[in-house]
Amino acid sequence: QVQLVESGGGSVQAGGSLRLSCAASGRSFTSSTMGWFRQAPGKEREFVAAKSLMTYYAESVKGRFTISRDNAKNTVYLQMNSLKPEDTANYYCATKGSWVGSNYAYLPSTYDYWGQGTQVTVSS
Repeated sequence: QVQLVESGGGSVQAGGSLRLSCAASGRSFTSSTMGWFRQAPGKEREFVAAKSLMTYYAESVKGRFTISRDNAKNTVYLQMNSLKPEDTANYYCATKGSWVGSNYAYLPSTYDYWGQGTQVTVSS
């Protein structure tokens, strides 16, 4: 049974930083695509970043967020710097058991498993 558990969310002032972690278990993730999405109240879930053979970012977070992975620990991270109030959302980790290209990394429907989410609140 694949499980993804996010942690690291919290409240921070604008301009601050947070690092989210997603611990994966249940299979080998060495050749898996790992993604981060977010969802604010009343809005659709949106792509943030993904790490496959290549790395992808949403335009809104480029230059501020960095996705990384530690395959030995089956963990993916999202380092978030220069946070803005509009980054406030519940952040979800997701995985697909294969590499995906740019056409698919952005789509929630690409991913097979999801975590429960961790809340990030950025105040102005």
